[in-house]
Amino acid sequence: MDFDVIVIGSGPGGYVAAIRAAQLGKKVAIIEKYDVLGGTCLNVGCIPSKTLLDSSEHYHNAAYHFAEHGIKINTPKVDLKTMIGRKNDVVTKMNNGVEFLMKKNKIKVFNGFGSFVDKNTVKIAKNDGSEEQIKGTNIIIATGSKPMILPFMNYDGKRIITSTEALNLSEIPKNLLVIGAGVIGAELGSVYARLGSKVTFIEFAGGMIPTMDATLGKELQKVLKKQHGAEFNFNTKVTNISNTGKEVEVTAENSKGETVTFSGDYCLVSIGRRAYTDNLNLDAVGITPNKRGMIEVNDHTLETSVPGIYAIGDIIRGAMLAHKAEEEGVLVAETIVGQKPHIHYNLIPGVVYTWPEVASVGATEEELKASGRAYKKGQFPYKALGRAVASGDTDGLVKVLADKETDEVLGVHIIGARAADMIAEGVTAMEFRASAEDLGRISHAHPTYMEAVKEAALAATDNRSIHS
Repeated sequence: MDFDVIVIGSGPGGYVAAIRAAQLGKKVAIIEKYDVLGGTCLNVGCIPSKTLLDSSEHYHNAAYHFAEHGIKINTPKVDLKTMIGRKNDVVTKMNNGVEFLMKKNKIKVFNGFGSFVDKNTVKIAKNDGSEEQIKGTNIIIATGSKPMILPFMNYDGKRIITSTEALNLSEIPKNLLVIGAGVIGAELGSVYARLGSKVTFIEFAGGMIPTMDATLGKELQKVLKKQHGAEFNFNTKVTNISNTGKEVEVTAENSKGETVTFSGDYCLVSIGRRAYTDNLNLDAVGITPNKRGMIEVNDHTLETSVPGIYAIGDIIRGAMLAHKAEEEGVLVAETIVGQKPHIHYNLIPGVVYTWPEVASVGATEEELKASGRAYKKGQFPYKALGRAVASGDTDGLVKVLADKETDEVLGVHIIGARAADMIAEGVTAMEFRASAEDLGRISHAHPTYMEAVKEAALAATDNRSIHS
């Protein structure tokens, strides 16, 4: 069976690449090792975690904030089984949605594990033990990533868990240890903190979400400590994790070189993810992944060293984000038909779905300092924002960074309610190379959270924020 394009992996990069290639008139096949489509993002990543984040936020508001709004209810209780069931229903709806899109675009779906036979042939090992080979002129590898686990962490999937198991716990941990205070640790740690767990973060770096602007990490730490009593142990290197039965014990070395121990009933390991290129038989086509398991690609076309074979998403350089993979899927499909698309990687936003949310695009203040580029900074706190005060969401701020001479916006960083949606204004402004003054002169509806972006831009322009 011959196709113009074969996509291995049906995550957000893979299925979007398949749809775009089909829209452009190509005969497309997609191969997925699991029984359902959507990949990590849809099944054990973005969608289920955001579903639980939303449910836990509803519970937390009912338990702690309804009364101040004049709403009296009986003491709310968490029904974790129903909460997990709703999460599963949401995932199923999204699975069905992707399946519908495959049918709509006449994309042939194969369920099974795809691996290379040669540069134009892929073998599919199916769950029933049978095999099938299909041929394609172009092949896109979009196999995503898996949670990273180190041998001494003794992962067992029961009490020493990754994000995958954390999305399906049958009980709320009393004491949850979180190894890694990056995006995944912050998100799932905040879910269980809102449901009543005592959460202790153990992080090798010196602060939360260390890849983002340091101001955001400090603010998030402050809020999680204030709202949920979370504890933080930075500059701490974990050396062993052991399941002692009903508890987990973590041994680590603190910043003073002292051995310290932590105990909890569950330990979430969230130290990052690794590219998943296992068992693709890349040797058969002459592709050798680098030391991190990633595949090297042409920066402009995302074509590998083998003509006609492309790679996208978590298995190539750059941030491991669903929306980055989607953009790359579109780019490859359009490249295959001879178009000249491009991706501005500096303008791919990063978001942490805690409450308050965290979102960022462009250069951080630390990066600008390190590069020696002269810049201006404007900040505006949520507590001075009418809409935030009205809603009771006064934690957070917006920071706008602009070139000192030209006033061009170089970075926008937000922590606060609706940050995940608000960051799109920063992306749009930077896509069109707007100045901070451009942002400050745009009329923003009142009262809205977006006014904080305008005020921060005014502050960056000439320290002329109106409301601070």
